[in-house]
Amino acid sequence: MNTETHPLQPFLPANAKILMLGSFPPQRKRWSMEWFYPNIQNDMWRIFGLIFFHNKDYFYDSSLKAFKLDILRPFMEEKGIAIYDTATEVRRLKNNASDAFLEVVRQTDIKALIAQLPLCTAIIATGQKAADILAEQYQCSTLKIGVPLAVSNNLTLYRMPSSSRSYPLALEKKADFYRSVFVKENIEGVR
Repeated sequence: MNTETHPLQPFLPANAKILMLGSFPPQRKRWSMEWFYPNIQNDMWRIFGLIFFHNKDYFYDSSLKAFKLDILRPFMEEKGIAIYDTATEVRRLKNNASDAFLEVVRQTDIKALIAQLPLCTAIIATGQKAADILAEQYQCSTLKIGVPLAVSNNLTLYRMPSSSRSYPLALEKKADFYRSVFVKENIEGVR
């Protein structure tokens, strides 16, 4: 079975206070843009729309059926939120994006990413597989959804609900979890 290497470079703004880590991008046929969380069936950018603009479709262009990368990247840079994934090489055991059928061949060196983000005080795992890899690399207990875990004086780990629509939680409730972290970590503009 063939492996896939990560198609994107880490997004690491110099002012990042938070590093958000998923597992691995979906197959390219599911992409609506050349960036993170590109599948229009994934709710990550709807969560951000709710949290910062009270509008789940703020980052979505319905005429193009795509997310608005031209405003997403500068918005995330302004807010100080870095993004990458916990795997740099994977094998898909089924022809889909499900973490359950994603075999991680090579993990991201998360501590090397953090070393590039001197202002970063929090890492958010955006799903179970990402949370498991994060806990493994930081040699800590299993992360629980919404429960912060301080791993040093200046770094806290969080496990958030998956933004996948297959995760059984209403969009508004998912947004509440993310909102609480952004408030705790002093990200401006949270509503």
